[in-house]
Amino acid sequence: MSLAAETRRRVAEHPFLVAALRAGVVNHTAAARFLDVEGETEAVATALRRYAAELPEYETTARDARVTMQRGVGPVDDPADAFLSVGGTALGPADGDATAILADGPVDAAALATVLETLALEGVAVAAAGVGSETMVVVVDRLEGANAVRAVEGALEDVPTSPS
Repeated sequence: MSLAAETRRRVAEHPFLVAALRAGVVNHTAAARFLDVEGETEAVATALRRYAAELPEYETTARDARVTMQRGVGPVDDPADAFLSVGGTALGPADGDATAILADGPVDAAALATVLETLALEGVAVAAAGVGSETMVVVVDRLEGANAVRAVEGALEDVPTSPS
């Protein structure tokens, strides 16, 4: 396998690095050291520069979704009453200790991924999350509800577009 091919294979193991290459915010020499591809560091850095030049530019779109908060979320017996149901667990209005952040509008898996990343960076732990049919639900601790709403609203302003 060529050095360029091995470099691309190793980059593919780190999606954050692909996004950074697309955004043009990578120190190529540092990234070459991080990837630990066998070969001269500068040759790997050159392979990274060439690969980055072939990638589509990093772009984002705003998602015009209505974000609301529902306190008192917990397990419910009837999945029809749930905001979110995974396996045998259904979460909905139940006088529980969690808060559901709901986003209604053009949301998808990319929006959910961005929201989860943003919440992690904000230090907000997510108990459960899901997306489907233009609705996204993120369940957090009751006390984190207001912070989570602000984070979700902000995250939905800059959702990365998928490369074409």
